[in-house]
Parts: sequence; structure tokens; C-alpha cells
Amino acid sequence: MRIILAGTGSAVGKTTIATGIMKALSKKYDVQPFKVGPDYIDPSYHTLATGNTSRNLDSFFMKEGQVRDSFLKGMEGKDIAVIEGVRGLYEGIDSINDIGSTASVAKALKAPVILIINSRSLVKSAAALVLGFKSLDPEINIAGVILNKVKNKAHYEKTKRSIEEITKTEVIGGIVRDDNISIEQRHLGLVPARERETSIKFIDIWSKTIQESIDLDRLVEIAKSAPKITSETIPIWNKLNKQPVKIGVAYDEVFNFYYKENIESLEANNAKIEYFSPLNDECLPDIDALYIGGGYPELFSKELAANSQMLSDIKQFHDESRPIFAECGGLMYLMNSIHDDKVVDIYPYKAVLTDRVQALKYTIAEVQEDNIISKKGEVFHGHEFHYSKVIVNELKNPLAFKITRGKGSYDLQDGFMEKNTLASYVHTHVAAMPNFAGNLCISAKELGD
Repeated sequence: MRIILAGTGSAVGKTTIATGIMKALSKKYDVQPFKVGPDYIDPSYHTLATGNTSRNLDSFFMKEGQVRDSFLKGMEGKDIAVIEGVRGLYEGIDSINDIGSTASVAKALKAPVILIINSRSLVKSAAALVLGFKSLDPEINIAGVILNKVKNKAHYEKTKRSIEEITKTEVIGGIVRDDNISIEQRHLGLVPARERETSIKFIDIWSKTIQESIDLDRLVEIAKSAPKITSETIPIWNKLNKQPVKIGVAYDEVFNFYYKENIESLEANNAKIEYFSPLNDECLPDIDALYIGGGYPELFSKELAANSQMLSDIKQFHDESRPIFAECGGLMYLMNSIHDDKVVDIYPYKAVLTDRVQALKYTIAEVQEDNIISKKGEVFHGHEFHYSKVIVNELKNPLAFKITRGKGSYDLQDGFMEKNTLASYVHTHVAAMPNFAGNLCISAKELGD
């Protein structure tokens, strides 16, 4: 069973509704959550609601067959997939094709779509929206509609009647507007669930609202109507390493932006994952390589700076030429300082938070220098989204990646290199770099001996 919850645009309530549905269905089913697109934050709510780690499906990172492979891997042992879309149903990397859109995932998986509409001040115009969305691409099965932000029951009934009679599309529920159930924003979107002690309370409220407002039995029936997936699948990672290695993964309140598949691909390449906290632990575990993902180190820079033993341990690991790979927030942590707080100091540059977005885009990168995760000449897709920037007065070493789409860290380049440490603002997904895990594990084995 599978269902996609798509919006007519951003800010229509997709995350609130999707997470509430996931939580409500979890009372009867083992729900596997998914998120279309590269986002890390919405999935943190999905995971908290269901107890299952949410996964990303992204047709910019993944070929169509890889979308199916990733989906089927994630669905092993699960009852129903609830897939939250990104932005509007048809929004992708440009105005014509489907790449990067919710629609592309719907077609790859032949999944029925429930369209979420912000129906504030709309009645018949809501029917026009549904009609337009259905007619744009007949391959998309818009099987139902959810009306968000209705004024009252009368408004809901009028809008429901208009949509059902004019478009012949079923309306399976309506949610009365209530600003008290919204959650605060941060500079990368919604606040990550693991940072809010009140997250469970919010999710319980969302779930209760969903159960009172939406016909969940009908939603499950629509999910059951999805046909069996029989089209080609393409593996999202390659198995290159046969020797056992130990990879340290930074995971705590600060660093928690990781794609599940990146971790699984390391495990598939004979890596044992050793989680640790740069914020709370005193030293590194016994490891062969280090992986520091994204997060919000700028909010914890003083606490990170105060953990001097951890900073020293990571710097020594680097000085011994052991492999370290860092993304975005991890890159900031490896700089000389964040604001004026001294951090690891592998790179002689300063990371600062600005008051505006520095980069928000899918990226394409060409590898210029061999490194611990990729080889010269390879091209891979990624994404960048950050308010911080690195101040480089004088570049010390060549950068690993030439950015042909996007911004990068410095002069349309990214991937700071120093010994066997690589740090980049570009977030990578193993589907877009299938040798990522194998290369990192091989580097861990060869450089750790």
C-alpha cells in the first residue's frame, strides 16, 4: 500500500497533515514514511511519529529505477507507505520537465496522489485548482483531495460539493484553520523534531486533528489501489569494500542531517557504524574513518568550543592522515572558528552565519581531484542549503569539486582538502554517487592500516 500527499504549493500544510496521518495510521499499521526531495527536517517529524526512519525519494539524485529500488528497500516488512511531497505537485528543477518533482516520484511508483489545498477563501475556485492539476498530466492519479484551513463545516461542505461535482474527484476530509497547531520556522525550514521537547505533543495534536477531520479508512482504500511495482529497479549503491572497517558518525543535537541510505550503504560495504557526540562525548570512539554530517553547529558553537578534548581528538585524527568526510554543518565544525568560537581548526578559515540564504539549490559537481569518496572526472548531483559562509582570505589547497550548477563554498568550487580530510557545503546522496560508501570504506581500510 502506498499514497502520496502532495500540495498545490508550499505552505499548504503538507508536513502537518502528512505527519498527523502517519501518526494516526501507526495505531493500526506499520507505517514507512518517505519525503520527496532532499529535505532533512520534515523526515525528523515522520520518524518521531512512526518510529520508523523516514527516507528521501528524489528524482534529481536518483534515476527512475533507483527511486523504485530505494522505495522497495524501505518498504521491506512494512504495511503502508505515506509519502510527503515537496512544494507543489509539479514543481521540479525547471518549469518544463518533472525532474525533482513529486509528480516524477508518483509516476515512478505508480502511486495514487491525495492533493492538499489551502482552501482559505476558496469554494468553486478550489474545483478549478483540482481540475487544472488533474488535466496537466493524465499519468498522475489524483485520487482524492484534502481541504486545509476551511473556515467551518459549512465552508467545507460547499467546497467539497463543488470539487466532487465539477471534477469527479473525491474529497476525503477537511481541516478547520487553527494557528495553534503550526510549528515555528527556522532558517532551514521547520525546526528539527529532535530539538523540540514539545514535538511529541505537537504530533499528538496533529494526529488527533487528522482522526477527527479525515476519512482514514478511505485513504487506506486508495493506498491499496496502487498496483504492484514491476518496472525495472537500479541499485542505489555499489558494493566495493570487503574488509571490515569502523566508521565514526557524529550524531547528536548538533549534527543529525544524514540520509538513511548513506548509512546503510556504508554498512553494506562492511562498515560498523560507531555513533558519537561531538557535543557530549569527551573523545572519539575507536574508528578507521570519520563522517560528520550537517546540522546547526552555529547554534551550539560555544558548547562545541568548550569540548576541548573532542576538538583535540578530531584534530589528531586528521593529523595522523586518517580519513574525515564532512558536509555543511560538519564543514563549519572543521574550520578554525564558528563566529569567534574556536573549533577543530583543520582549515585556516572562519565560518560565519549571515542573515540571508547563501545557497539554496540542487547542485552538479565535477570532481577535480581524487579524494576519499570520489575520483577525478566523476560528476555527481547534490544539494546546498545554508545561511552560513566560509571566509577565505587566501586559499591553501585546490578544492576537490568544480560546481557547474549551484554556488559552492568558494569561486564556484567546493570540497576543501587537507591531508585526507574532505569538507564540502554540498550534501551528497549515495544514489547520486553510488561509489561513495565503498570509496570511504576503502579509504578507511587503506589509511587506517
